[in-house]
Amino acid sequence: MIARVIVTPKPVVNDPQGITVKQGLASLGFREVSDVRVGKYIEVHLDSSNEHEARQRVEAMCRQLLANHVIEDFRFEIVKESRK
Repeated sequence: MIARVIVTPKPVVNDPQGITVKQGLASLGFREVSDVRVGKYIEVHLDSSNEHEARQRVEAMCRQLLANHVIEDFRFEIVKESRK
């Protein structure tokens, strides 16, 4: 299984990278962009066949290491890995 984790700054947290990207897009003519938040994408490959257990383990990983719960939010999805 693969866990696809997205970590983003909480809405109340200043995001200097997002501000810089927004300004860069505006300077390139993309003035319709009203906000940008820059986060992290993390892919975790799991040796598990039980999706419920995998969800619990990934939740624990996010809470303990992958996201800083004070300033970041996270979400994830679990997908079955296709065997080649």
